[in-house]
Amino acid sequence: MRTNTMLRNTVLTAAGIAATAGGIAGPAIAAHATPANTTQVSTDRKGHGERELDVRYEAQPNFYYCGPAATRNALSVLGKNIDVDAMAKEMGTTENGTNSINDITPVLNKETGKHYRSVEIRDGKADDKQTDTLRADIVRTVDDGRAVVANIAGTATDTDGNTHSFEGGHYISVVGYQNNGHTVTIADSANPNTASYRISVDNLADWIATRGYSAS
Repeated sequence: MRTNTMLRNTVLTAAGIAATAGGIAGPAIAAHATPANTTQVSTDRKGHGERELDVRYEAQPNFYYCGPAATRNALSVLGKNIDVDAMAKEMGTTENGTNSINDITPVLNKETGKHYRSVEIRDGKADDKQTDTLRADIVRTVDDGRAVVANIAGTATDTDGNTHSFEGGHYISVVGYQNNGHTVTIADSANPNTASYRISVDNLADWIATRGYSAS
């Protein structure tokens, strides 16, 4: 059951993928063909307004497992390696995706033994207060050695000028920050060729708008 109707469904359906400018269908199917695609995204370091967590990255095995895969990548920073099929079952994931961030937060709580909470950004664009809250939540969670999971939709541009488009919805992990949280590091299960990239927290907040994220 959905616990908050303001958080939209994540629907990486075939139609949603077809509308995705970034072409998730190809990479996701490729990842399904080679599920052992595991790489280290980043190395844990702390100080000077930045921290990167050590991620044992895996691409999602199909087009609708972004929720379980993002959660698996988030939990990997704690040395956990949980089967995505088991995780998908816990989250109620179907070919329509994972319903909302509220289905992921309980799994994070269970697997970490620490408190995660769902935070929504209700409007179509994040305001300054919501962006500042997101930045503080990311810094606090990452400083505690844990990753944030976010439900996003639409198109965002990273710090290298590359666009990432998920019009049907998607889940990602936030696994680090720089410049005191004004820039953040993403682990993205959709495509192993773009497993990691950085994005401004302002762009991330707008990417999450109408949906939500799970943080400490």
